[in-house]
Amino acid sequence: MKYYEIVLLRSSAPNLTYASSQTITIGFVVTVPLKSTVKDAVVISEVENPSFEAVQIVSVSNKFYNKEQMSVAKFISEYYFSSFSEAISLFLPYPVGCCALTTPNQNIINGVVRVQHPTLSPLQQQAYESILKKDKSLLFGVTGSGKTEIFISLFAKMLQEGKTSIFLMPEISLTPQMEKRLKVYFGDTVAMWHSKLTKKRKESILQGIEEGHIRIIAGARSALFVPLSNLGLIVVDEEHDDSYKAMTRPRYHARDVAVLMGQKLGAKVLLASATPSMTSYHKYDVVKLDKAFVEAKKTYYFTTGNSIDKSILTALNKNYKKQAQSLLFLPTRGNFKYLYCQSCGKTHLCPYCSVGMALHRKRKHLKCHYCNFTEAITDTCTQCGHTPLSSERLGTQEAIEIIGTAIEGIEVEQFDKDSITTTKKLKDALKRFESGESHVLLGTQMLSKGHDYANITLSVIMGLDYILGLADYRARERAMSLLFQIAGRSGRSKEAEVIVQTGDSAFFKEYLSDYETFIKDELAFLEMADYPPFVSLARILIAHKDESKAGKITLDTVTKLKAFKDVEIVGSGKAPVERIANKYRFHILLRAKNRVPLLKALHSVDCREIEIDFDPVEFS
Repeated sequence: MKYYEIVLLRSSAPNLTYASSQTITIGFVVTVPLKSTVKDAVVISEVENPSFEAVQIVSVSNKFYNKEQMSVAKFISEYYFSSFSEAISLFLPYPVGCCALTTPNQNIINGVVRVQHPTLSPLQQQAYESILKKDKSLLFGVTGSGKTEIFISLFAKMLQEGKTSIFLMPEISLTPQMEKRLKVYFGDTVAMWHSKLTKKRKESILQGIEEGHIRIIAGARSALFVPLSNLGLIVVDEEHDDSYKAMTRPRYHARDVAVLMGQKLGAKVLLASATPSMTSYHKYDVVKLDKAFVEAKKTYYFTTGNSIDKSILTALNKNYKKQAQSLLFLPTRGNFKYLYCQSCGKTHLCPYCSVGMALHRKRKHLKCHYCNFTEAITDTCTQCGHTPLSSERLGTQEAIEIIGTAIEGIEVEQFDKDSITTTKKLKDALKRFESGESHVLLGTQMLSKGHDYANITLSVIMGLDYILGLADYRARERAMSLLFQIAGRSGRSKEAEVIVQTGDSAFFKEYLSDYETFIKDELAFLEMADYPPFVSLARILIAHKDESKAGKITLDTVTKLKAFKDVEIVGSGKAPVERIANKYRFHILLRAKNRVPLLKALHSVDCREIEIDFDPVEFS
């Protein structure tokens, strides 16, 4: 009899020991009896005969996790503070006997892959060749510079070398258009993978991978964990996007895990963005594409206020009459309102943290959610003396009604998470817009993500002052990135106009012609202020139905952390969103010059009562 330590899949249960009369390879998926049920588990080690009578493993499946998957899962569990079970359950296991890429498909004749390559411009060719020389790099390409053609060329090269590829996009809102472009070159060799796929479709894709038909997997975060053999390339498009960070355990960042997987598997990793994150620009070799493929003139207009005013309606109407299409961006409705000045556009900031102070009307005060400084609600701008300060923000539904009432016959497509709830709704909305059935694409963050429509000649960007004033050290980066991304959706092939609604036009105007100048200035600010990428950040979350119990856990955790001299407690107290699902929420924000002491400190306090978010991107 042999004895094995196993981990139950999709469970937070501790490791268990079971017996088996057969030899089982580490990583194999087995079924084990537990109380009155049978559970799936993975074998993680062979152990000595235990002092108790071990229950027998029921069966051994024909699925296994390979050593690289086990290794990356171990890293995820330790770095992102989850159980090994939660980490390994992200991955899909390999079927026994897979891994041979020999089955022919329509692109493979006599073992030679025949793939049409896109024609690259001299600039694109130069970028492509630079990328081939590096294990990992950042493609910093302005919107419309033809990054996709470079990706396609890289995928084609991998196919010719008998290797597979993963192509990550931040959200499924990008997949319908990208799927069309990829299918032109790769046909059924490529498959889209995301959470909205049916079980039947997922099984069909996995079978295609097993048989060697499918060599390229494209999709959102979860596409990273599909069992491809002989992986040669991982591309992370729109790498700056926060959608790559998981908001539930394990709170991994797909971009960073992609880089780790590339190292472990010997695969090339390419990150790409028109507005790269400060971290990636600072850490990786940069390959530039600084000219748009079609250089169309773009004119910027700046306006103040916080509503769809006459100037915006006039511009939308004029564009509609020209039979051209428009894009209108509104910031996502947050949980908190911030006081901002309609005259100069500045948000009322915390005097100690350089971040916006949240307005608590019920408690009649303003509060900084970094250091917990509070003050009475003020009505005068500390920057220019204007009064009164404003806190109202517009919702998508209200915006649609305003436009529909003012412009007869105009069709507005709502494009946000409230309206786009299924893949079918997404495809239908984009189809209506592509065919010209709808004239304005109006929505939130989803609009900024890589959509490419030739007929958009007007972009309207509202609410940037709200984003600038968020209680987030990356507020300026988020606002500037959004401006560039939304502006980049228009003028892809024709002259275009961009209307930016802000009271702080001087800040944006300074960088309109060059995002890289902004990056360099912002990195200097972040270094001076001690924020990533120059330090490591972590956030501890405490949630409990009993408010005093949550408060006590927070205090006890802070006391323990004070023993670690290399770790700074930036602040602690009630979380910005104080109560969710009837639980009171507290948080602790930590930073350290180096990751190792911070990880050590966090592992010393890690327990069931707290949740740890390493490298957080969300602070509410």
